[in-house]
Amino acid sequence: MSTGSHPDQAREFLARHPELRHVQLMQTDLNGILRGKSIQRQELERIYIEGLPLPSSIAALTADGDDAENTGLLWEIGDMDCLAWPLPGTLVPTPWLSTPTAQVLMMFDPVLGGPAAAADPRLAAQRIIGLLEADGYTPVMAVELEFYLLDARAVREGRAKAATLRGNHPHVYSVEEIESRAEFLDDLYATCETQGLPVSTTISEFGPGQFEITLKHRNDALRALDEGVMYKRAVKGVAQRHGLWASFMAKPFPVLPGSGLHLHLSLNDAAGRNVFAAEAADGNGLLRHAIGGMAASAGDMMALFAPFGNSYRRYRAYNCAPLVANWGVNNRTVALRIPTGPADSRHVEHRVCGADANPYAVAAAVLAGVHHGLRNRIDPGPAVSGDAYQQESAAALPQHWQAAIDRFAQSAFAEEYFGKRFVEVYCGIKRTESERYFGEIPQQDYDWYLHTL
Repeated sequence: MSTGSHPDQAREFLARHPELRHVQLMQTDLNGILRGKSIQRQELERIYIEGLPLPSSIAALTADGDDAENTGLLWEIGDMDCLAWPLPGTLVPTPWLSTPTAQVLMMFDPVLGGPAAAADPRLAAQRIIGLLEADGYTPVMAVELEFYLLDARAVREGRAKAATLRGNHPHVYSVEEIESRAEFLDDLYATCETQGLPVSTTISEFGPGQFEITLKHRNDALRALDEGVMYKRAVKGVAQRHGLWASFMAKPFPVLPGSGLHLHLSLNDAAGRNVFAAEAADGNGLLRHAIGGMAASAGDMMALFAPFGNSYRRYRAYNCAPLVANWGVNNRTVALRIPTGPADSRHVEHRVCGADANPYAVAAAVLAGVHHGLRNRIDPGPAVSGDAYQQESAAALPQHWQAAIDRFAQSAFAEEYFGKRFVEVYCGIKRTESERYFGEIPQQDYDWYLHTL
């Protein structure tokens, strides 16, 4: 039995929920998409005792669910079974489904997970958190996600461009916008309470129907990431129950803001004190070294921060997405922002990623940068004041998908922290997706060129 499995949790859960009929077993793939199986209630305890065999190919799927045959995880190894275990604390009801159903997150066993384990993004995050813990630091994290609520019928009918609920007019910080979605939000808050997800403040973002609901910080970084994954699923599930479509696509509309994933991070010492705490608004030496490491590695990690072709449409000046690996205090035009607040709350907000990014992979990359910066005492240079979009820098982030994939593939930093096989599998998937993405002829090509060339 894996040290990570807890069959008593399954027994107690089943006893509390006699109405339960199905349980969805979900492993987060490299794209951040949940894959797995649905079982009957009587099978659940066995999964906690024996684990769940999953095919190796589940770790090498493209965003549209096809095999990436250049990863070495398919025919070469006979699409072998790899063992995964339920994650403690993630077995919860799924109240938006009509049939009584529960869900639980899975992770490959580090050993019995075989070749798939090398490409498990949660395992990667766990390993890198372990490096910081070995140095006496406990990461404190929160995942902050933006999303659009859309007309589900328009999306299903292929009219996504016309799916916004409130036209194309901005409604940033609008209380009326929040009130207009009261039924959805009330249901979402109730669902999150049922699932133990620590949601708090709701904000109407700049785009029409675009929202952000804050998740509270956790002293257990892996738990914070699990909650980010579960929260995303809850938002989408509750939205569908209300005839809506929730999208975490990075840039769904050309003239509207994209959606971001912002990661909030600090480090505690063994006594639970924030080691970044400082009266100075720009933090202390440890915070700046952490920022230095994140900034130095950001370009190499861009393929994780912006994992899809659409991701790069978000990176435009004055589009609430940073173009350079820079930092500043109380400045939303930079990549690495130190928010204002009391000295003991000092932390950094990582603002590079789109909402389409995989929280586990993102956190692994960010924490690897922190570890690198602290170990090597990296100086981040001066903080940016004012409009960062107007300031030139040599630390520009890759702006094109293929360039980001190539940089990740060639990165010694990526291989050191993620391992050679993780890099190979991830880049294999992304190259397969990229080839197919650019192999399509979009409508824009016909609009621009068919009648003029």
